[in-house]
Amino acid sequence: MKRKLLLSILAVVPALFMSLAATSQIAKEKPQRAAPTEPANKYEIFAGYGYTSINQINQARYGLQGVNVSVTRDWGRFFGVTADGGYYAYALMPGTIPNPGDPKVETILLGPVLHAHIAGHIDGFFHVLMGGEHTSDSPNFTTPNISFAGGVGVGMDYKLSPRISLRLSGDDIVSSFTSNPNSSSCGSTSGCSPHIHANSRAALGVVYKF
Repeated sequence: MKRKLLLSILAVVPALFMSLAATSQIAKEKPQRAAPTEPANKYEIFAGYGYTSINQINQARYGLQGVNVSVTRDWGRFFGVTADGGYYAYALMPGTIPNPGDPKVETILLGPVLHAHIAGHIDGFFHVLMGGEHTSDSPNFTTPNISFAGGVGVGMDYKLSPRISLRLSGDDIVSSFTSNPNSSSCGSTSGCSPHIHANSRAALGVVYKF
């Protein structure tokens, strides 16, 4: 009888150890975490430094500095629509020979934008913008008051976080201005005829996505 009891105890002990080992193995397994995903942003706002050349101003020596802002509505990862505004009023090289008069340029543009991932933290984009450009305080009395304007451009974003990036961009905006026939700069030359001007622009600033 004692022999049977001893054999039963010896049979139960390995089973207990096997059960404890299985339980500890299950306890050590941690639940898998879902891979982190970036927020699905629908909008982005850009604000920063802006530059434009002023080829519509006769005898202009320097471009103008100012601010450039834009708002983009994205549909998916690759496509969006951008509204862009610029105000340029300060000479690029103050203290030297100034530009004629005190010219200022304002632009309001709208158009599609295509996004693409380049590498690492760097994304790129290509946009086509159309709208209007206004040149004020010019000694040439340029007309019309607002010219149709449009062009293409490219840029790069460097991600600092899922929502904040640094942006560098450049484009070429074409417009058409005419010297006012009543201005002294018109004379009897062809300076009064409409001319198409292409102004290069550049911008550097911060993008916030939400």
